[in-house]
Amino acid sequence: MDHIVTVQDAVTAFADFMEPTAAELDAIEREMPVILADVELLDAQIITLDRVPTELDNRRIRRARRRALAARVALVNRAAGASLPGGAA
Repeated sequence: MDHIVTVQDAVTAFADFMEPTAAELDAIEREMPVILADVELLDAQIITLDRVPTELDNRRIRRARRRALAARVALVNRAAGASLPGGAA
């Protein structure tokens, strides 16, 4: 009869190294407005999956798309401004 042995030590041996670093957490924090805007857009689109979108639904989707785009533009502008040497005019 063969015994079944768990490999818990092998699986969790590197658990401390699997945690996000401070730099990764900072990156997530910087991207949070984009993430939230995308979630809002998905919510607006999910509402219309099982029915014909009304004018109000269409406005909500357009507004959510504009917010998502604005959040992405703001993120790119912040990243570009932070990487310019000598300061931008």
